[in-house]
Amino acid sequence: MSFDKITDRRGTHSSKWDKMEKLFGVSPEDGLAMWTADSDYPTAPCVIDAVKRAADHGVFGYSWEYPEYLNAVAWWMKTRHGWDVDPNWVLTSQGLGNAIALCLNVWSEPGDGIVIFTPVYHEFALKIRKNNRQVVECPLALAGDQYELDLDDAQSRLTGNEKILLWCSPQNPSGRVWTKDELRAVANFADRNGLLLVSDEVHHDLVYPGNTFVPMAVAAPDARSRLVTLTAPSKTFNIAGQRTGNLIIADSRLRAEMHNQLSKLDYAPGMLALAMITAAYSPEGAAWVDEQIAHLTRNKALFDEGINSIPGVSSMPLQATYLAWVNFSGTGMSHEEVAARIRDDARIAVSPGPGFGTGGDGYQRFNLATQGARVEEAVTRMKQAFSDLQ
Repeated sequence: MSFDKITDRRGTHSSKWDKMEKLFGVSPEDGLAMWTADSDYPTAPCVIDAVKRAADHGVFGYSWEYPEYLNAVAWWMKTRHGWDVDPNWVLTSQGLGNAIALCLNVWSEPGDGIVIFTPVYHEFALKIRKNNRQVVECPLALAGDQYELDLDDAQSRLTGNEKILLWCSPQNPSGRVWTKDELRAVANFADRNGLLLVSDEVHHDLVYPGNTFVPMAVAAPDARSRLVTLTAPSKTFNIAGQRTGNLIIADSRLRAEMHNQLSKLDYAPGMLALAMITAAYSPEGAAWVDEQIAHLTRNKALFDEGINSIPGVSSMPLQATYLAWVNFSGTGMSHEEVAARIRDDARIAVSPGPGFGTGGDGYQRFNLATQGARVEEAVTRMKQAFSDLQ
């Protein structure tokens, strides 16, 4: 399959394309959608075939258990990430946004503090505030061209009212892949502060050559009594619209508490989504992911070369994800000035850096999971929009 074949998503109820004019003032008619984290190419053929088989069967009535799905999740974690997962540890949510909200409601109370390390995925703070919890920001330290932990500073920001540490690995928006030592340090930080550790690992499959992703559960096995890992195929296979994610919980007490909440809500996953994910988490799906990473590697190189040629602008070296974190602070322009040039001159919809919390000022996030021609066009437009800096 070619990842470079243009797929027109306009008029398909795509939030990425059909919502960008409302949110960013960029028309889909001549604009480029490079904001929200989904990709512009079709998913893996094995996933599409699973949908076709279900359609051919034609009956979509009530369903029961789906052990093949749980076994597929366990197989994927073992073969792709070296993590031995018991299928019985896996609970299913309506996507990871829903999973985060579930964790907040099961293991904290209104007014409790929720710790996040910023800049980080903007939905973390939004979910915390929507559920009437308090956002406790712990800024990451910028060391050269990557972020590092500053746990002494983080400790100084805690009051004792915090209940959960919401962790992002690989890191969004920077694409940082944390080392085993860093992950263990985070787990120890959570332990000594009595925090439940919720590790969002949704981008774990999208890692570039030369980097190795390690699940928190593998890096810090002693943390299992206070660890909840969130995973989903949504970013890897671009099936976020199926609204299906996993809460992988080794501790029986925590798992029972979450199972009870899901039961009270009468939640059960859609069977079509489970069929798609079972097909994705397979050798055929794995081969397709490897092809996608090769495509993203080319896009990343093309984007970085062009963007880094603009004076005062630099793209943080990506270790994982397809989300480029671009620093415009060297231009001397305000956020509003930079945003206006990207919106009005380049006609590109991107995710504004300030939305990612402390440390996001001066940055914009670009989604590179699209066709190479669109990345090339974006680079050309950006160079023109900032041509007076040349």
